[in-house]
Order: sequence, then C-alpha cells, then structure tokens
Amino acid sequence: MSDDVTARVLEEYLRDSRQSIREVARKVGVSSGTVASRLKEMEDAGIIRRYSAILDYEKLGYELTAITEVTVSDGKMIEVCETIAKMSQATGVYNVTGDADIMVVGKFRSRRELSDFTKKLLTIPHVLRTKTHLVLNTMKEDFSSIP
Repeated sequence: MSDDVTARVLEEYLRDSRQSIREVARKVGVSSGTVASRLKEMEDAGIIRRYSAILDYEKLGYELTAITEVTVSDGKMIEVCETIAKMSQATGVYNVTGDADIMVVGKFRSRRELSDFTKKLLTIPHVLRTKTHLVLNTMKEDFSSIP
C-alpha cells in the first residue's frame, strides 16, 4: 500500500463500506478529494474489487459450514477449481499444498444439502477423492480486516 493515509482509508471502508467519502475524510483527517482519489487508485489497482455486505450465514439458515479437501488428477487442478467455484454453496475455493490439491469452504442449510454437494463434487471429471470436515465452532471468520 502506498502510504499511511491509503491504509487508513481502506481500514475505514473495511469497517463500514456504506460510509460516505466525506465521513471517511473527516475520520482520517484528509480532504474528500484525497479519499476519492485513493479509492479510485485502489479500485484501478484491483485492491478493492467490490463493495459488499458481510452476512451472518446462520441467520440466513445456513447451519453448517464444511471444509472439503479435494484431490484431482495431475494437471487438472485449475479446471476443477473453476468448476467448483461456480457452485453456489462454495464460499471459498483454494489451491493448496499438502496431501489435497484443493480446499473448499462451503455453507449449507442441512446435512442433505452437504451430502448432495459432496456427491456433486465426486461427479466432476478428474476429481479422485474428497474428504470433508464439518466445522463444529467458528472461532474467527473475519475478512474485513487487514492482516
């Protein structure tokens, strides 16, 4: 990130992306023009990809979170990742190191929905096997802060 002002502008929008440019400028102690130009720079650079709401999946009826390891045939990882990423229940698809090739985080309304998702994964060409972990407690799930 280019400087402290840019970082502070980004932190404000991570806290609440509904804030006006004027509000953020006041909190950061710079002009509205400075905030607007920093936002434009971050959008153009792909740092800010979109503005969105953070959902409480449980309140929407998604009682289950599962993390699924997926092992694929050699050389087919990107193809399989792209297919999985199109599945609505997949909230995260990661190409990883280790015994598995792909990790998938998914949100589900029921065990049956999770079962159907897992069966669908196994029908994707080049998927060799899956191993699903059911999340018992979520201790932290926060994508609204800078590490």
